[in-house]
Amino acid sequence: MDYFLTEEQTEIKRLARRIAENHIIPQREELDRQQEFPHKIMKEIAEAGLPAIYIPEEYDGIGAGLLELCLATEELSRACGGVGVTYAASSLGCFPIIIAGTHEQKARFLPPIASGERYSAFCLTEAGAGSDAAALQTSAVKKGDEYVLNGTKQWITNGCEAHTYTVFAKTDKSRGARGISAFVVEKGTPGLSFGKKEDKLGIRCSSTYEVVFEDCVVPKANLLGREGAGFLIAMKTFDKSRPGIGAQSVGIAQGAFDTALDYAYTREQFGQSILSFQAVSFMLADMAIQIEAARALTYQVARMIDSGSRSYGKESAMCKVFPSDVAMRVATDCIQVMGGYGYMKDYPAEKYFRDAKITQIYEGTNQIQRQIIASALIREMASKRG
Repeated sequence: MDYFLTEEQTEIKRLARRIAENHIIPQREELDRQQEFPHKIMKEIAEAGLPAIYIPEEYDGIGAGLLELCLATEELSRACGGVGVTYAASSLGCFPIIIAGTHEQKARFLPPIASGERYSAFCLTEAGAGSDAAALQTSAVKKGDEYVLNGTKQWITNGCEAHTYTVFAKTDKSRGARGISAFVVEKGTPGLSFGKKEDKLGIRCSSTYEVVFEDCVVPKANLLGREGAGFLIAMKTFDKSRPGIGAQSVGIAQGAFDTALDYAYTREQFGQSILSFQAVSFMLADMAIQIEAARALTYQVARMIDSGSRSYGKESAMCKVFPSDVAMRVATDCIQVMGGYGYMKDYPAEKYFRDAKITQIYEGTNQIQRQIIASALIREMASKRG
């Protein structure tokens, strides 16, 4: 479909695809097997200027929008979901600074991320606080002009590879979600350390670690917004970042589809290409329909957010749920089309399958997203009924 992309958007897509084809595809199997962080690929991404896409121009960014970020994320994920999320997770760590940071905080933290010199990470999830983010237990106790952080964050993407961490901690445990505040913590701060590296099913080249705070002293100047605004900042961040999960999902689905289509065209059984069999061709047709629908939804919601719309939580949840469900279905059908070959690690189909699953889980499970959508529908109906 023609999405009427601008010349700049088309160039971003082209740059990301070039990196995917020339650098990611040749290395993805080894990176996956070794769970190796893609340092060389991230350097190529930085040299192409892709980390600067979503960062305002006054902080050394390109000043483009969420759609441009989604275009790059989709193309990188089309080759490898692990690389795609490594790139996109840095934006997740940046969004709280962009949303709630002061000019001084943005000027301090954003330029090195825009250049690709530094990565960022988003620290919210804990062992007992996943979908119920308000249940987090990490504390931040104010002492003079500083805060002392204690607690452990779990499953943090970019883990020990990041340099800038946006961290959510309770400054007032008696107030529940309203007692959560957001901080920026820099790597090398005394009291910041890392626990175990997670051994994951998919996106294995992505660095996922526990991030530990033990009497970690953070200056008051690193508080984002006001005390107690952390939960709201986190929710605003997710509303803005979820189309990125949609883009990752579309990229993974497209990569799996390309693999299945190429295989079906060249594989012969009973003297003809298996693509000529209705059972196979209809599967591929359904895959193509679902991918295009997921892409259209993702791009449109990204455009909606870029337009300055004040309310997009429901739509943001939709473009996280639908594309990720599509990615899982398409990756599953890709293996089915390829039969025994799809199940073998000699082909990328099984990797797409493993990478797809996490898109239904992180940044809010699809069950939670459906709850968000349903709650929005109820509110809208109540408003109409007066």
